[in-house]
This record gives sequence, structure tokens and C-alpha cells, in this order.
Amino acid sequence: MNVEEEVGRLKEEITRLGKIQDDGSYKVTFGVLFHDDRCANIFEALVGTLRAAKKRKVVAYEGELLLQGVHDNVEIVLKPTPPPATDALANK
Repeated sequence: MNVEEEVGRLKEEITRLGKIQDDGSYKVTFGVLFHDDRCANIFEALVGTLRAAKKRKVVAYEGELLLQGVHDNVEIVLKPTPPPATDALANK
């Protein structure tokens, strides 16, 4: 699985495990992700996938490196997907 596929799967798992927020984002703690059996089977390196997603501005969380136990309560926010762009200029 390449990085883009892993980030896509991470988005699915955060949506599955997280709670939707008023702005359309999802929040889940690192501990919930880390201790989930399905995530453990999907992601060989969850922390690396999270860092890649953060670099791509798909997720946001405090800090750079998350460690199991120490950072279990850190909230990971899956940013809302922007609505599809409409071709308003073409209709003018």
C-alpha cells in the first residue's frame, strides 16, 4: 500500500471511530486509533501514516511524534472535505 492509499484508509478509520463535529470534521484520540484491532491490522506504522496525513493537511494534532501511552489523549482531527468546486464561471 502506498502513502496515498494509507492516508485514504486512515480517513476511513477516523470517520468510523471518531465523532463528527459541527464543522464537518471528525475527532478521535490517538489511543482509540492505536488500540483498535482493525487499525492495528491495517497500518504497519500508524504514527508514520499520521505524520504523512498531517504533512498533507488532511489531519491536525498537537506535536510531531505521538507515542502510545504518553499521547493516548491527544485529539486527532480529520479536517472536513471541502465541497466539490462548481464551475460557476463556465455558466456566465
